[in-house]
Amino acid sequence: MSHQGAGRVRLTEYAAGGGCACKIPPGELETLVAGLPVAAAGPDVLVGTETGDDGGVVLVRPDLAVIATADFFTPVVDDPYDFGRVAATNALSDIYAMGGTPVMAINLVGWPRGTLGTDVLAEVLRGGAEVAALAGCPLVGGHSIDDPEPKYGLAVTGTADPARLLRNDAATAGLPLTLTKPLGIGVLNTWHKRTGERSAEAITAMTELNAAAAAAATDAGLAAATDITGFGLLGHLHKMMRASGVSARIDAGSVPYLPGARDVASDGHVSGGTRRNLDWVSPSLDADGVGELDLLLLADAQTSGGLLLVGEVDLPGAVVVGEVLPPRADGVTVQVRP
Repeated sequence: MSHQGAGRVRLTEYAAGGGCACKIPPGELETLVAGLPVAAAGPDVLVGTETGDDGGVVLVRPDLAVIATADFFTPVVDDPYDFGRVAATNALSDIYAMGGTPVMAINLVGWPRGTLGTDVLAEVLRGGAEVAALAGCPLVGGHSIDDPEPKYGLAVTGTADPARLLRNDAATAGLPLTLTKPLGIGVLNTWHKRTGERSAEAITAMTELNAAAAAAATDAGLAAATDITGFGLLGHLHKMMRASGVSARIDAGSVPYLPGARDVASDGHVSGGTRRNLDWVSPSLDADGVGELDLLLLADAQTSGGLLLVGEVDLPGAVVVGEVLPPRADGVTVQVRP
């Protein structure tokens, strides 16, 4: 951990929230979407809005599916170049979480020209472009607006073999749950926003593409996955188990965390988004004997987190953190054990 250099722009000071913690709360979002009219999906829509998956998927020919997603947010780190890299990595993650390959992206920008200027934005865009190039994904344009709060991300199009899609409604009881990145990004980012201190480990985690994890999952024949972002491990796992009609057990002691995450969480550096995540999932949670700190860390709003896979993969850093179980009659989707 290091201190942000004096005299530099602190992007997080220009945003009320930060990263995926600035999402509309999951309960509010589901209520909102449920009230919208739904157009006839048609037989070629493989993944729509029904399960809240990571992207929409349409079949364009028997051996080719197209995946579409968009993700943008307010600054999660102070450095503009790092913000661009993190936001682009996070947006690409939704394609990987569906088992796809990104083939094209466009920039999404909201920028306070009068207060931050375009030189800072140029650094954000440079970071995003470098990540897209690393992913082999052409960045072919975009859209920008003058906005009092800075925002950046990508709309991404990808492709996949329809027979090898990863979905959040395909979890099967009896299989292990594998996490491919440590948790703790959210609390470390909240600490960064409040103090100016910087976690190099969090930056490294947020800028690591999930390409290798997706390839390992599809090569292993896995069918179910999601990425861990703004709704935290508990929230995304709840959505997956609910969509699949099963339940899950998380072994809290097996979950890996970034260095310093537990310390800053115990010091109170927990975002409002994380607390809303825990409130939302609590009615479907069985966590007897597990302390509040552990639950907050499990609900921590991640930005550009790892994949949560149903099944095991041969991937450095991937850790089995629990198991998919049969459905429970009491409606619990996630049980957490110490």
